[in-house]
Amino acid sequence: MTDDEAGLAGFDALPDGAATEALLACCSSPEWARVLAAGRPYPSVDALLDAADAALAGLPESEIDRALAGHPRIGERPDTAASAREQAGVATAADAVRSALADGNRAYEARFGHIYLVCASGRSGGELLAILEARLGNDAETERRVMRTELAKINRIRLRALLAATR
Repeated sequence: MTDDEAGLAGFDALPDGAATEALLACCSSPEWARVLAAGRPYPSVDALLDAADAALAGLPESEIDRALAGHPRIGERPDTAASAREQAGVATAADAVRSALADGNRAYEARFGHIYLVCASGRSGGELLAILEARLGNDAETERRVMRTELAKINRIRLRALLAATR
């Protein structure tokens, strides 16, 4: 059995409440977590990841807003170990970049009404700032679509970490 298969078997074996709680640590949408927990057992890691994408795509905007509420602003002190790992590139950014990210976050929230969400893993503070500045030019509909795509990427990373922890 591979490590991925062992992690999936461990996840599939969790009691419903524990699985839901573990999923909420990946994405704070209760509906998303409920759908994924109810879909167990999964035949493969890819099937789980595909189900996660499908569940996210089916969420109403109110649930997406709940998912966003579980993420800190880019450049602010991360509130979870996952966020800290994902935003590691910001931790070493120059003060000017961190300040520009804070200003950009405020401008983004004023324009779109929600936090700037981006899959930050492996990206520097400067890269995240450039992406934020570019996305400020999007219209609201385009930005909502981009944000959902970024949320799906983050969910996949966090699900893989969950599986690694449950093997």
